[in-house]
Amino acid sequence: MLLTRRKLLQAGAAACAAPLLGCGTPPAAEGVPRLRLLGQSTLAHRLRFQGTTVGGLSAIDFDPATGAWVVLSDDRSALNPARFYTLRLDVADPALRVDLQSVVTLRQADGQPYPPRRLGGEVVDPEGLRLLPGGAGLLWTSEGDPRLGLHPSLHQAGLDGVQVRAFETPRMLQFPGPRQNHTFEGLALAPDAGTAWVAMEGALEQDGALPKVGTPGAPCRITAFDVAAGRAVRQIAYVPDAIPHRPLIPGGIAGNGISEILMIDAHRMLVLERAYSLGIGTSLRLYEIDTREASDTLAMAKLEPGGFRPAAKALVADFARLPLLRTDNTEGMTWGPTLPNGRRTLVVVSDDNFNPLQVTQFAAFEYLD
Repeated sequence: MLLTRRKLLQAGAAACAAPLLGCGTPPAAEGVPRLRLLGQSTLAHRLRFQGTTVGGLSAIDFDPATGAWVVLSDDRSALNPARFYTLRLDVADPALRVDLQSVVTLRQADGQPYPPRRLGGEVVDPEGLRLLPGGAGLLWTSEGDPRLGLHPSLHQAGLDGVQVRAFETPRMLQFPGPRQNHTFEGLALAPDAGTAWVAMEGALEQDGALPKVGTPGAPCRITAFDVAAGRAVRQIAYVPDAIPHRPLIPGGIAGNGISEILMIDAHRMLVLERAYSLGIGTSLRLYEIDTREASDTLAMAKLEPGGFRPAAKALVADFARLPLLRTDNTEGMTWGPTLPNGRRTLVVVSDDNFNPLQVTQFAAFEYLD
């Protein structure tokens, strides 16, 4: 039976429901984490705001020029129309106060909201979001739905949420190559906004197996899109870790993959891996890669062992070693305001899957580069 990522996480939530202490965490990694916690907070479960249910927050972004913050809900128009929220967030406050300001509905080119799955049409599964500079709008991704013939997609919209255009999805990233719910998960924008990188959560079927306990997964493809041209121009491969913990129940659900990416500069990238094991819970590890050091795999229909060079990765932080009240399903990551000492802040948010046993958690860190 095929399980979606949401079902995977919800299936084991009852087995790891200890409030505030979180579920199990991976063993401590060597070295000192390059993140220092500044503050953390959670939102109330199924918080009502301007006629919508807040939850499923799968992306976060910040515009330093305007001070604007946005978060994206991955609600597939099931509870309310697909949408994102604007908010205020003070990283200097240890309580990390989060104040929602408005809700913006994502809309098709004709101005209509995206429909729920039961109605058919262009159904979206929002996962990644990045603001374009100068008020030029935003980019966002949808994982697609093979049952409806909808491929993974990258979109540009105005700040009002209305569709401006859709980018061309490379043939290899269209179904049936990708695994359902392992498609366009992470989205990063280069500092000059000329290139957008989109990360697959898991490997394509033809590229190999997903991670197992004790065995790293086949490479995930991370694709660079030329923002002006609206098409892919380069691609690299990234090998996710083995699942760090065996499920408490033999044969239980377990997985690991990319949940978010973020550019450090024009070439270096942060990659967040999110693993889950039934009865143990969520594990998070953050890595740094240099995109220049990996082979271009865009023309490779299948990744053959030895036929390419994947990105080398260096551990930034194992979240198990950070003083978080809880480690949950973190899917959003952005740079926040610069601190008085000149260092960057890194802000993350977790997707609660609209599940009462999970949380919408915001956390801010000082990034020790």
